[in-house]
Parts: sequence; structure tokens; C-alpha cells
Amino acid sequence: MILCIFFASCGLLMGSFLNVCILRLPAGESVVWPRSHCRQCNQPIAARDNIPVLSYLLLGAACRACGSRIAWRYPVIEIGTCTLFVMCCLHFSPSWLAGSWALLCFLLLGLAVMDVETLLLPDLFTLPGLVAGVVFAALRPGLEGDGWAWRTALRAAGWSLLAAAVAAGALLLIAGAYWLARRRMGMGLGDVKLLAMLAAWLGLRQTGVVLFLAVVAGALYGLGTILLHRRNDTSPGQLPVPFGTMLSLAGLYSIFLGERTLGWYMQFFH
Repeated sequence: MILCIFFASCGLLMGSFLNVCILRLPAGESVVWPRSHCRQCNQPIAARDNIPVLSYLLLGAACRACGSRIAWRYPVIEIGTCTLFVMCCLHFSPSWLAGSWALLCFLLLGLAVMDVETLLLPDLFTLPGLVAGVVFAALRPGLEGDGWAWRTALRAAGWSLLAAAVAAGALLLIAGAYWLARRRMGMGLGDVKLLAMLAAWLGLRQTGVVLFLAVVAGALYGLGTILLHRRNDTSPGQLPVPFGTMLSLAGLYSIFLGERTLGWYMQFFH
């Protein structure tokens, strides 16, 4: 219980920081300076008004200085990050291993929201996340209590890098084939970096699950948008699909249920 409370508290604090990243990184702004402030009146936010979730409720979802509305996204992201952190605490053991997976959840939730809002996947999330995945692969035997040695760590790191390279190469081939067929880009390099990051953490087996689920989700999203436009007698034009959001959400699913899903699927071949 104490460990869950600790992870929940860390999740709320990291969720508050994630809100800053989501707002500033796609705009090319620093997440360190200036300090948190109202985007309408530029008034700095006092410490008492910067408590995750609680301040939103006490302020009535409005800025203390100018009264402008505070977006509901802020407490939702904080609660979502808190929930993911607690799920990692309950699902993984020991706590160091749970903390590592919580880091990946933090990155994926942020990337999912940034892509759906701006169609951007900042390198400051994907590239450090890729490096962290390789480091995690090297440290994982020790974190799981199975013993640790340099040779084992280097081999695991090598497999992690190979998985990232294969995943990135496969998505680049798909993007290249789409360009040859339609003469326009179907996805950005941010999606390629994101899939490489996921492969470094999850390995190729679970990355296959991620890619399959993301493609299905993207197709359903596109179909739903087209039907909505037809219902309103409008044309969707060139439909932008936030594929990075689909990959991120599928990655979150795979962290907790990927192996179980693979086991369920493979039983049909025995």
C-alpha cells in the first residue's frame, strides 16, 4: 500500500510536468524556463495553485488572476499518469522494474496527446526514450533479480538495438511503398522513431502486436471520420491520421497485456 501511494504521488507530479511538456515541446519552447504561467495573462502560477488535480478543483477550473478557463486536459493527464504509475506498481515487481515501465508510460502518454493535438512527435521524447529502452534491456536481468553480468547486458542491449533497427526499417519500407504508390508521404519520421523506441523496450514480438493494433485503430479512426463528414455533407479532404497516437496507445496496451494477447493468439496454431 505504501509503495502504491508513492507511485501514485510520483504519477501526479510527473503528470503535472507532462502537461508542461505537451504544451511547450511541440512549440519548440523550453520546459524549464519560464516557470509555469497562465497562457492568457502570463501571470506566474503560485505554488499553492500548482498542486496536481487539487488546485484545478479549488480554483473552479479558472485562473486566479484573470479568470480564464483552465482546460480539462490538465487534470485528466495528471490522473491518467497517476493511474498508469499505480498499474506499473501493481503489475511489475520489484519496484525498480515498475519504475522503468512507468517511465515508458510517461513517454507514451505524452506522445499520444502531442500527436493528436499537433501531429508532432518531438525528438526530445522519442530519442531519449529509445536510448532508455536500450539501457533498460541491459539492466533488466538485474532489475528482475536474475543476476547481471557484462556479457549478458551487452547481448541484451544488442538485441534491443537490433529490434529498434528492424522496426524502423520495416516502417520506412511501408512509408516508401506508400510514397511510390501515391507520390506523397503517408507518415512522418516521428512515427518511425516512435516505433523504434517501442521495439527497444518491448522487443519485436510485442512490437508486432503494437503495429497491428495501431493499424487497425488508424483504419477505424479514418473510417469514422469519413462517415462523420458524410453525415454532415462535408468533404474530409486529405485526412490526417495521428498514427503516433495509435502507436502510443497500442504500446500502453502491450506493456500490460501484450504477452497475454500473444499467448491467446498463438494457441490457435497449436
